[in-house]
Amino acid sequence: MREKNVFILIIILIYRVSLFAQVQENLPKWITSEEKPFIAGYAISRAYATDAITVPPDFSVRTMAEWEEVQALFITWKMYPDILRQIVKEAQTECMVVIVCADSNAVKTDLSTNAISLTNVAFLQEESNTIWMRDYGGNTIYKNEVEDLMFVDWIYNRPRPKDDIIPEAIATQFGLPHYATTQAPYDLVHTGGNFMSDGLGTAFSSDLVLNENLGTGYSLTPKNAPQIDTIMHHFMGIAYGRYIKMDILPYDGIHHIDMHMKLIDEQTLLVGEYPTGVSDGPQIDANIQYVLNNYNTPFGTPYKVVRIPMPPEGGNYPNSGGDYRTYTNLTFVNKKILLPVYEMQYDTMAIRILGEHLPGYKIATIDCNSIIQQSGALHCITHSVGVPAPLLITHQPLGDTYNNSSPYAVTAAIRHQSGIANAIIQYRVSPSNIFFPVTMTQILGTNEWVGEIPPQPVGSKVEYYITATANSGKSMQRPITAPVGVYDFEVKILSSAAPPETFASLYTPFPNPASDILTIPVTFDYPVEGKLILYDIVGQEVLRLYEGKLFGGNRRFSIDTREFPQGMYFVSLQTIDKVVTKKVFFMR
Repeated sequence: MREKNVFILIIILIYRVSLFAQVQENLPKWITSEEKPFIAGYAISRAYATDAITVPPDFSVRTMAEWEEVQALFITWKMYPDILRQIVKEAQTECMVVIVCADSNAVKTDLSTNAISLTNVAFLQEESNTIWMRDYGGNTIYKNEVEDLMFVDWIYNRPRPKDDIIPEAIATQFGLPHYATTQAPYDLVHTGGNFMSDGLGTAFSSDLVLNENLGTGYSLTPKNAPQIDTIMHHFMGIAYGRYIKMDILPYDGIHHIDMHMKLIDEQTLLVGEYPTGVSDGPQIDANIQYVLNNYNTPFGTPYKVVRIPMPPEGGNYPNSGGDYRTYTNLTFVNKKILLPVYEMQYDTMAIRILGEHLPGYKIATIDCNSIIQQSGALHCITHSVGVPAPLLITHQPLGDTYNNSSPYAVTAAIRHQSGIANAIIQYRVSPSNIFFPVTMTQILGTNEWVGEIPPQPVGSKVEYYITATANSGKSMQRPITAPVGVYDFEVKILSSAAPPETFASLYTPFPNPASDILTIPVTFDYPVEGKLILYDIVGQEVLRLYEGKLFGGNRRFSIDTREFPQGMYFVSLQTIDKVVTKKVFFMR
């Protein structure tokens, strides 16, 4: 066995020396013809060339969403220094900027010469092949949702060994545990531009992740979709049934979803839009319709879709020779958005749309006409590291209502590893600038907190945000941009003279079938007495999840299905005037 291992290592060493000698630098996003001969042996090279942990964590993990709080933004100093300088200038006001480079003194001189401050800038002196940090950089995950910060990365879908070891160097610099999907049976080829997460166990990719793990390319062992889902569940906390994959686009040669789509919060998809029938427009529309038809948000409600026009180049779109200009390839940096721009006549509309749907964010525009020729923009060349021990506030904003007589219940899941000391709703009625505090109360035995905004007259526009303080003293607000950015809803006029009925909705539980935790989303227009009960297939009550006053607003209940035998069950929401039942399956 020892002789076999030595032989393997010798072969790998020969392969890597050959690859290092021939791989070029400053390569495009796509794979070049010179790189293609190295695909077959690359995964073997990666499997034995890392000090990372190559088995899944033995505890639950959660992948961070991009809009969460970050401590550092990473870039690689390769090509396009004018764009990199702007990123450093804009991002350093929000977090530390870490520059990966071969010569830190040369980069410092460049920045200083161009009047860019080095106040919040650090350096990681490492060799690299390319600028595309998003694709090969690692991902932030947290133990048990909000505890230890860790790093995980995949086998890069390019045979670029200098790039592919950057996550390990980042983890070392930050002193983070580092997991990698590089050894069978967990070997997984993936790329950061083709991945987005909502921070609550849902992720999106194109079918590129399936195509590159069939066993004919990089991967050591062939994998089907369920096997890929299992790896993503164990290493990144993506829930079974919540890894959403869409057909690749005909004119996007790299098939990365960040070129035409962006999650901007847990329930909103920012989607690139082409003129009717043009370029990738028909396939994008088909993909979004597939998502809407088959998936709900983590709150159990339909996704909201915000369209943002894809700007042409000289009147041409990608199907007729134009570059793949896109606004969805933006980057969140705490309270700021780094937005790629191209021409003012198109940019102004994009800025308006983002300002409307992401209130309070500062929008820093960076001209990307030069880099977009390489099929990438700002998201492609940046990656972030989350903060240690985040204070996580998950809230589904209240919608418009006809209720002008009962309080408006605001619920939020609030978590921190030290526990939560207090949570407060700050609300105002426009056009007043004065916020009024409402103390939130923790629902016993849960991470859910609830508070009630007093009823307001018809025609009122109510604006609010949530702030919380952990026992450690750490505080956070949601939206992250509050109090500049707020949630809002209107109290509308009821067109009919008849009063509205007490409205209770039980949305489809997910995942269904469930093999561990089943989430049950419910919503109420008004506070109401009710109960939520689980029945078995013969109608016998097996679990009473809740009984008592159900506050108006959105709630999520959960069942650990591992405590029950496999089979069919029924979840029933019962109020004084309504009974709603959903069928669910528990699997092993």
